[in-house]
Amino acid sequence: MVNKLHHSSNCADCNCKASIFKNLSPFEISLINSSRFKVSYKAGEIIFKQGTPSPYFVCVTSGLAKIYIEGYGKNLILALIKPVDYIFGPGIYVDNRHYYSASAVEDCQACLVDVNIFKKLIRENADFAEEFIKRVSLQSIFNFDQVISLTQKQMHGRIADVLFYLSDKIYCQNPFELTISRQDLADLSGMSKESAIRILKEFKEEGILTLAGNALEILNPKQLRQISETG
Repeated sequence: MVNKLHHSSNCADCNCKASIFKNLSPFEISLINSSRFKVSYKAGEIIFKQGTPSPYFVCVTSGLAKIYIEGYGKNLILALIKPVDYIFGPGIYVDNRHYYSASAVEDCQACLVDVNIFKKLIRENADFAEEFIKRVSLQSIFNFDQVISLTQKQMHGRIADVLFYLSDKIYCQNPFELTISRQDLADLSGMSKESAIRILKEFKEEGILTLAGNALEILNPKQLRQISETG
């Protein structure tokens, strides 16, 4: 990865800043810029690996990435990361290690910021720290909902939840073009790829959705919502 790192244009002129940076002063923005590198990743390329050191705060500025826990032969996707959002794991304040992996789903770009600069700003700027805590809390709430879905819902309910997540939070439209693989869809819902494909086929046969290649449209959101709620 090192050979792809290079200084890019000034952060002050960038329109790809994560919303938490709105609370930074021009001087603080310059600190971010002085330690920032822009990195390009091809689809499928690892951004960082679970268990490795975490020296950077990662902000995705284009494309789509995923964060996932690597289990025993099976992965669980925690979230998809789209522009402009960031990846910042809990290990930063524990043992400086990544507790999950991240990789590019689509070709994407990200800005990497020295984590020591980021932690300095959190210590010195209360508004910035509060916004950061808010974003971490929202991610925790999402993960709690995900735990409920994975542990208390049947497979049909879990796929329904994933479809709403994709349409409402990731692609923000319906219909939408699936840029994640069927395996990714399965890893979001905690099941095998074969099971995920089978349930999508059942939803299609029941008229709940259409799926042609990667083009997906939810035709009956009311019925799909009922499946999600009843599990």
